[in-house]
Amino acid sequence: MTSTKPGITTVGELRASGHVKRSVKEELRDNLLDALREGTSAWPGIVGFDRTVLPQLERAIIAGHDVVLLGERGQGKTRLLRTLHLLLDEWSPVIEGSELGEHPYEPITPASIRKAAEFGEALGIGWRHRSERYAEKLATPDTSVADLVGDVDPVKVAEGRSLGDPETIHFGLVPRSHRGIVAINELPDLAERIQVSLLNVMEERDIQVRGYTLRLPLDVLLVASANPEDYTNRGRIITPLKDRFGAEIRTHYPIVLGDEVSVIEQEAELTATVPSYLLEVLARFTRLLRESPSIDQRSGVSARFAIAAAETISAAAVHRAAVLGEADAVARPVDLGTIIEVLRGKVEFESGEEGREVEVLEHLLRRATADTVRERLGGINLAPLVTAIEQGEPVVTGDRITAKALLGELPDLAVLDDVSARLDASSDGERAAATELALEGLYLARRIAKDPDEDGQTVYS
Repeated sequence: MTSTKPGITTVGELRASGHVKRSVKEELRDNLLDALREGTSAWPGIVGFDRTVLPQLERAIIAGHDVVLLGERGQGKTRLLRTLHLLLDEWSPVIEGSELGEHPYEPITPASIRKAAEFGEALGIGWRHRSERYAEKLATPDTSVADLVGDVDPVKVAEGRSLGDPETIHFGLVPRSHRGIVAINELPDLAERIQVSLLNVMEERDIQVRGYTLRLPLDVLLVASANPEDYTNRGRIITPLKDRFGAEIRTHYPIVLGDEVSVIEQEAELTATVPSYLLEVLARFTRLLRESPSIDQRSGVSARFAIAAAETISAAAVHRAAVLGEADAVARPVDLGTIIEVLRGKVEFESGEEGREVEVLEHLLRRATADTVRERLGGINLAPLVTAIEQGEPVVTGDRITAKALLGELPDLAVLDDVSARLDASSDGERAAATELALEGLYLARRIAKDPDEDGQTVYS
């Protein structure tokens, strides 16, 4: 929740209040240290980096270093960069109307210097929220020096100013982020000649435009994200620029299964009830993809894959509920099959796997399901369920079978109550999903058969 901005309106009032100017890096360091001392989290929404990436980033902030995060796609690099501004002071004073948001104690542009000299202690000030002090640029091939640093503004020249006048410059993203944080995503995608324009910004903290130097003492923290240099053919970070980053930090995918599930739960926008064991199947599936020799591991398998998979099976459940008139939409194991065709384009395969993509995905999904069944239903004797299927009619399920119809195909069995209790299933939809998981586990253990019928539904027999 945003607090009300301070009511101070002049630099005289600001001095009287005892306000002390700090640089951006001092703000970040002091506020981070306060959070560490208090034991509060400085990184909301960041999962799985507590013992690896975050300690390195915290040390870099304390040291006052510019930072580049290296990692494959979908590892949360951008998400992490976007939390940095939370370590800034919530409200920061600026010279009212200044182009670069300068601090009232230190004007740096000619216009602000004149204004400060003219008004003195009556100089008007405004307040900028910390969310406005974070700027982000996606590095694209068409990014120019003018975008990042600035260029001569022909309109200002046409108004009568000379080309050598610093006030003819239209400032780019970096100087406009004075007293803030600048994040550049996918830094290697910047053309090398554009990267050169950042050298002075990072070391000397000034900018050069069209052949003359403006000695503007910029106060910025420059952070960037990149794929590891060895893993991309799109470009590289030039050596002089890499040397100017004080810290290079490697990110990674979630190390433990629980973190993988937590990321899905946090990020996926689910429109139906998706039981936790199905999210666990998706998390295991994603992890198996990252280990498979059939998948191009240089490209990586993004966390967005598992998130999209969860949203897909959720949508399948809503679709089934709408078509069949079910009151509650609950995802079931039968919905897992919907993710293969929809999401296979999000995974890069090795060249030798051409034509086998669906086969590879289906095999790994079966492994993920089997592992989850063993983990969740281990210790429950499912033999009575096998016997019931052998002695009765086959069990039919699918996207056109309601939860109530599925449950009606099986007699009342104590083992199904045990399965439902183990999986915290209470409603018809949840009990049907739990029953399907048990049936799929028996099939994967080769204790019952599974085939499609004429209507494309799944038959366990």
